[in-house]
Amino acid sequence: MLFDICYYLLMDIILTFNTQATKTIASLKEDLKSIRTGRASPSLVENLSVETYGGQTKLRLLELATIMTEGASSISISPYDPSVIQDIERAILKSPLGLTPSSQGTRIIIKIPSLNTEQREKYIKVVGEKIEEKKVTIRNHRDDSRRTIKNSFENKEMSEDEKYRQEKEIDIQSTKFMEEINVIKENKEKEIMEV
Repeated sequence: MLFDICYYLLMDIILTFNTQATKTIASLKEDLKSIRTGRASPSLVENLSVETYGGQTKLRLLELATIMTEGASSISISPYDPSVIQDIERAILKSPLGLTPSSQGTRIIIKIPSLNTEQREKYIKVVGEKIEEKKVTIRNHRDDSRRTIKNSFENKEMSEDEKYRQEKEIDIQSTKFMEEINVIKENKEKEIMEV
């Protein structure tokens, strides 16, 4: 009976940790999409928040328009409703991306300028900050899991061997997630440094 309780408790703690860490990594990937590289990509602007219809509605750009790349250095935005073109332009100009949209009839074109060395270094620093923030989040989830394990042990819901096994498993999973974050960081930095 105690074994069954321990087994389900173990699975629950590890599953919870893995779920939290996976969400953290998904959030990191989403955050990094908005960091500019020298290449045009719809993901650069698709999550911009656009106030439309007299400020009554707030929608993400991808909900308002078709976004495509035109070559390596241009993004084309074709709104489903042409009346929101000015709202989209305003949102792009207000964003921290430093991009300048230009209207061409019923669509908007954004030329993605090449990054200079100073801008690349700035973006790499931003990537580093976001990476560190997510590493701290995963460490906090790990620490919460370890506290849960410790409490279960103190409440005699598991044996000492089981406690050490679970702590070890949480540490192994935590290390795997940290390694995944480091790979994401290296890939994003390479992308930013590409000329």
